[in-house]
Amino acid sequence: MKQTYDIVQTLPWPLSQFDAALVDLDGTLVDTLDDFVESLQRMLGELPAPYCMQVVQRRQVGQMVGKGSENLVNSLLDAIDNLHGTAALPAIRVLALDVYLRHYREVNGLYARVFEGVSEGLDTFRAAGWKLACVTNKPTDYARALLRLQKLDGYFAAVLGGDATPRKKPDPMPLLAACAALDTQPERTLMVGDSSNDAQAARAAGCPVLLVTYGYNHGEPILQVDADAFTESLAHLRWRPA
Repeated sequence: MKQTYDIVQTLPWPLSQFDAALVDLDGTLVDTLDDFVESLQRMLGELPAPYCMQVVQRRQVGQMVGKGSENLVNSLLDAIDNLHGTAALPAIRVLALDVYLRHYREVNGLYARVFEGVSEGLDTFRAAGWKLACVTNKPTDYARALLRLQKLDGYFAAVLGGDATPRKKPDPMPLLAACAALDTQPERTLMVGDSSNDAQAARAAGCPVLLVTYGYNHGEPILQVDADAFTESLAHLRWRPA
């Protein structure tokens, strides 16, 4: 059994231990589930039966997000196939992804909200002199647009989406690329995320990892993920004295 953690404990590091932070987007900075739900529902409306007859559930989407757009679309199609005993043809999957991306570009950020405490947390990082990068599996253009709309773009020196490197989180490649972009060492760069994807990528990259407890994590209990610390809010972090 994985170790669990007290989410109100003092963090295991002093603030001065880090030069930079890599911050996930969906589920960490911004609650985007309703954007996904709306885009997926519009997508299904353009597909043949049985897909066009389905109603997308917010809780269901929360268990599917985090591994990129293609995985999200295919996971939803798989769930519908399992329900109806059907099998989506490859052409349907290609069409579905194209339609979803078109609708998501229109919807992106319109139904989203910044999580409470995020701006305060980012202000603390910036006041400490840290360099910040947003590292997400969302396509880079969509991530930049969302950050601009939510007025968070000014915090980040770099934004690396799921198309910025050949492999996505939980592979360490995006984190290592972000460290290179910020000119910082992984061991002095804190990964802040909401899921096992973020934690696994951080472990492999050599970055310490802090997870928020309010995110998605594929529907799995967040406190069972192998991470260094957890927090209920980025606004109330308690750092170990230097």
